[in-house]
Amino acid sequence: MGRRGLPPGLRVLITGASSGIGRELAVQLSGESCRVAMTGRRQGKLEDASRAAREAGGQCLMLPGDVTNREDVRRHYAEIRSLWGGLDWAILNAGVGDRCSARNFSADNYHWTFATNLGGVANWMEAVLPDMLAAKSGVVAGMSSLAAFRGVPATGAYSASKAAVYNMLESARVDLRGTGVDVVIVCPGFIKSELTDRNALEDMPFLLEVEDGARRIIEGIRSRRRIVHFPWQLSWPMIHVVRHLPDALYDRFAAGLGRRDKRPYADESKGPTA
Repeated sequence: MGRRGLPPGLRVLITGASSGIGRELAVQLSGESCRVAMTGRRQGKLEDASRAAREAGGQCLMLPGDVTNREDVRRHYAEIRSLWGGLDWAILNAGVGDRCSARNFSADNYHWTFATNLGGVANWMEAVLPDMLAAKSGVVAGMSSLAAFRGVPATGAYSASKAAVYNMLESARVDLRGTGVDVVIVCPGFIKSELTDRNALEDMPFLLEVEDGARRIIEGIRSRRRIVHFPWQLSWPMIHVVRHLPDALYDRFAAGLGRRDKRPYADESKGPTA
């Protein structure tokens, strides 16, 4: 067993593994002697991440492609199935996000964000669940966010997509109860990455380093926790207080957050993707 009690050879998929939290998850799980399949759109960055994971000691399968493309997803899972017979964990991490004020509303931003953040999770769930259900074993972990619990200013598309992911995974968790397949919803706060570098807020409270964030996510999945949320200093108030504020009070509070950022809004809404 590894340091976290993970069996050697655990078969893990990580989408959006070319950078940020996805890359760090791959490196840490490779250090636990897991077999890690890594997907990402940016081949150069994915090659670099795969090399780092192999150097950590794992067996890596690099799968360049797009989670929004169902043919890519089916092809990738067919390759995983051919080599390893299936998956034990599917960590559906790929995500995009950019600033999107309603004062400069862009439907394209919403379509683009939902295609990856929600559609990418749905495409992979469709691919992996039949074999997990047949085996009566497996974990699907999907990346939501603390931003799922209220509409965060200037990130409407991102907040909405993560709320949709949360509800989709919660519904699946209930549907799959008793099947041997567990669903874990990951709701992190701010983790240093390309996405947080573009965040609409000037100050990001309790910003975590990527190594710490990945460690907490892995532990939460290993423990089969229904919801993995952190850090507590941010997640507890968001889930138990801010989530339940009366609308008028929340509007005033959130508008104040929006005014703290003095940068102009970008005309384009196509930020980096994991």
